[in-house]
Amino acid sequence: MASTQTAITVAGLRKAYGSKQVLDGVDLAVPTGTVFALLGPNGAGKTTIVHILSTLIRADGGEIAVGGFDVVRQADEVRDKIGLTGQFSAVDSLLTGEENLALMGRLRHHPAAEVKRRTAELLEKFDLVEAAGKPLATYSGGMQRRLDLAMTLMGDPEIIFLDEPTTGLDPRSRRTMWDIIRSLVARGVTIFLTTQYLDEADQLADRIAVLDQGRIVAEGTPAELKRLVPGGHIRLTFGDTATLERAAVVLDAEAHDDDSLTLDVAGDDGVRSLKDVLDRLARASIEVADLSVQTPNLDDVFLALTSQKENVR
Repeated sequence: MASTQTAITVAGLRKAYGSKQVLDGVDLAVPTGTVFALLGPNGAGKTTIVHILSTLIRADGGEIAVGGFDVVRQADEVRDKIGLTGQFSAVDSLLTGEENLALMGRLRHHPAAEVKRRTAELLEKFDLVEAAGKPLATYSGGMQRRLDLAMTLMGDPEIIFLDEPTTGLDPRSRRTMWDIIRSLVARGVTIFLTTQYLDEADQLADRIAVLDQGRIVAEGTPAELKRLVPGGHIRLTFGDTATLERAAVVLDAEAHDDDSLTLDVAGDDGVRSLKDVLDRLARASIEVADLSVQTPNLDDVFLALTSQKENVR
């Protein structure tokens, strides 16, 4: 079912808790060496999917391959290929950062010399060298999340599941995590990401799937998803009120702001709409001081495609 070009393949995934059908026929294909983001309302089943793909729980039905291996029949092989950073930090607060990393290395049965080498390498990579010997109680939230991801990388996984990895972090720490994720993908690592931050998915993801009511309701690149939602417009700014009013007449536009001297014109056709607007203004000898093309963002897509009901997690 899976190929060397596909890191994760899911067909007909189903999972229920009691009478509640959480996942109802989910299909996914995640290309190798990309960031795939899964979005959905709270309780939509995103974490359930991550737990199934990482062999923590079993599905009720469907075919699932991760790293070319079946998650049920070849669970051990899957675990050798993957790393998982969950919503909550998995570090041991009684140990130092260095001790946490070394413990993870020993749990993976690495030789002592390899554990020492990888620990030093990861502390350097995640900018934790100065804090390596300090107890976890002295670490900020961002430092703990970096250590959490560093521990995941102790096994050098080909596929990493990141379940809301930046929740609760300040903007600077979030961007640091984004840079780390980009560097991993540049090395060929596949990232399966769930997040509540739509700008995070927009920044990082090569492809995005939207999960709602147990089904994938949309999938595509960020640009493709934004095109699903109408509402794009061109915002024009003029030098004075008289020019603004003339432009409003020429373009038959009612949405204008006299205070900011701006005029909004529908522009769902992209370049074609922009060219038409500028041509009409040029024929009327109306000069534009500034313009911008406003397109729907992922927030608009999310609200349009999901029911926003709270479900079982």
